Amino acid sequence: MKSIANEFKQFVMRGNVIDMAVGIIIGAAFTKIVNSMVADVLMPPLGLLLGKVDFSNWFVVLKPGADGVRSFTTIAAAQEAGATTLNLGLFLNAIISFLIVAFCVFLLIKAINKLNKPAPAPAAAPTTKKCPFCCSEIALEATRCPHCTSEIK
Repeated sequence: MKSIANEFKQFVMRGNVIDMAVGIIIGAAFTKIVNSMVADVLMPPLGLLLGKVDFSNWFVVLKPGADGVRSFTTIAAAQEAGATTLNLGLFLNAIISFLIVAFCVFLLIKAINKLNKPAPAPAAAPTTKKCPFCCSEIALEATRCPHCTSEIK
């Protein structure tokens, strides 16, 4: 039993597990911020531009409630009456939130990759030169071309 506990302790204390946990916590908090930005900042002006549509309450009643009513002003009212709804506005908010999060993650990864990119290696000094007579590659120290046997100064 102690060996399993020790193995588990080693697993949990590895750096990448802790890094992953921190990433998940920060990601959850970031998702809340993005969801709020979409629902509270982006969608209201977009709804005004599209004719005062409130996307958070954009839904279709698939099955009326217990009292047979098919027209509701909010999703909450429809659900309270027992109606089955297709919540298109909430789905649209989720898509926009996903796109924003995905774009932010893309920018973050791009920045990290740019920072981690190794500096280009300096150009190596040439070890060969061209023979002026036959244009073959020859060693820098050569005094005669091995291809055309011309003397090189």
